Order: sequence, then C-alpha cells, then structure tokens
Amino acid sequence: MEEVQAGRWMAMRDLLAQSGLAVGLRTGRTQVLAAVAAGSDVVETWRREEPQNPDAVVMRARVAVERALRASREHGAWAGVLAAEARGVCWSAARASPADPVPWVCLIALAQLDQPLAVPEHRAAAPYGSFLPPGPWGLLQEAYQRDSVCREAHVRMLQFWLSRPRPMEAVWHFVRWAESWAPAGSPLLVLPLHAHVEHYRLVQAAGRLRTEHKGQWRLDESAVRRADRAWSHWFGVEALEPRSAVDLNVLAHALWAGGRRAEAARVFEVIGPYASRMPWAHVATVPERAELEFVQARAQCRKA
Repeated sequence: MEEVQAGRWMAMRDLLAQSGLAVGLRTGRTQVLAAVAAGSDVVETWRREEPQNPDAVVMRARVAVERALRASREHGAWAGVLAAEARGVCWSAARASPADPVPWVCLIALAQLDQPLAVPEHRAAAPYGSFLPPGPWGLLQEAYQRDSVCREAHVRMLQFWLSRPRPMEAVWHFVRWAESWAPAGSPLLVLPLHAHVEHYRLVQAAGRLRTEHKGQWRLDESAVRRADRAWSHWFGVEALEPRSAVDLNVLAHALWAGGRRAEAARVFEVIGPYASRMPWAHVATVPERAELEFVQARAQCRKA
C-alpha cells in the first residue's frame, strides 16, 4: 500500500502474482489496493507499461469501480458517467481474465448505482426460488462459478438491495437464502450479522429507534442465533478462505453487545490492531467515536 501511495506499481504486481490460485485472498487484495490506488494514476501507469498483464487489466476495473462508488457518495452528478465507464472496463477485464471472479464482483458492485435498473443484468429473476427478488443474479452466478465462496460478491449483493426502496425485506430474503446453504467455515455465515447492523443503522437514521444497539444482540432471537452460529461454525472451525477484518469486527461487536465478552475477547485477539470502520461507526453515538467504541469494547472483553 505504501508503494502504491508513492506511485510505484511493481510491488502491487508482485503481490497479486504471488496470490496464485487463492482466489479469495486475491479478491480481497485487489479490493484493498484499489481503495489506495483510486486517488492516483498508478494503475493506469502499470497498464501502459504492461498492457498484456491480466492483473493490470483487473486492477484497472477495480479502480474504475471504486471511483464510481466514491462519486456516488460525494459527487452524485458524476456517478452515472463514471459507472458507465467502469462497466465497460469490467467487461474488458472479464474477457481478459475469464477465470477471474473479480470483474464479476465489480459488476455486482456497480449495480447499486443503477437506481432505475436500466441495465438488464440488474433485474434478472432469481434462479433459486420465487421468494427472492429480482437482481443481479446472473452476475452472482458468474462470480460463484469462479469462486465457490466469493464472500465479496455476496456482500455486494447485500449492498445492492440496501440501495433499493424498502431494502430490508429483500435483504432478509437474501440472507435467509445464503445461510440456508452456507457450509461450516464459510464467511457467508457472517452475512446475516452485516444485515442486522444495517437494519439498526436504517432504523436509527429514520428516527424509529426503540432500543440502543446492544438490544438486538440480546433480545432478538434471530440475531442471537446467528451470532452463535457465526461464532461456532465460522470462527470456531477452519475458514474456507482468509478471514476478512470487517467480518471479524462484525462478529466481535455482536458477541460483545450480546454480553458474551469472553468469546468476543478471543475474536479481538485475532483482530489485533486491525479495527474496521464498520460496524463501529454505525453503532457509535457519532461516527467520529467509532475508534473509541472499538477500544472500549475490546478493553471490557479483555477483562472478562
């Protein structure tokens, strides 16, 4: 990351080459590197220097998507233009690296910016049951065929439905479907915890909050059950792919807020210094207190 920030791309190239066939690790690395590279032209420079390198093509897609998502959050007027450009880059990356799930993950990420669902791929019928709403299911299937875990693809699907009207109805349908088949060790067992955090955030934003954030992890039977399953069937077994820092933070928060501090302490031990903004910024009194919320929760759990 420091090399990328300095405008040098060779360390990025070598790291991705060393990822080999570990598609989950590679997907995560491209996501993090793109967040750093999106503010400069380092990936474009790499692309010019090594135009035939498929990793350079994929990173160009990653960066284009990251810029479109940032524009949506910060400068809405440019988001549509950047999203259309990024979509073309992603299709080019898919053709250049046909076995790579990352271009398909990127296409799913762009779906949340298509509010009118003008792109046909974003309103496909679900192949798994009529109870599931239409969405970018074909893109998810393409990603799944290349990575049978594909954590980020499912998180991006969750974000797609969170961008739609009446989001939680679709979110819960999707979460129930994912957890119905997720095997032990799969990060998809943490996906429902993400949904519970987002539900709290939306209720809080709408001013309809009846209890503080710890309440759902103690009083909501489904939230308690899902936290327990993620603890025992994901954290407690060999993971199918390297654990995401965000997933670990979400689980640590759920256990801490649910009063299971001894279990949460073990998750905090694995997290080490790698706190993530989510979920702590969602549950803190103000987002700027997210780091303090994390530190206080970790201290309480260590005492346990």
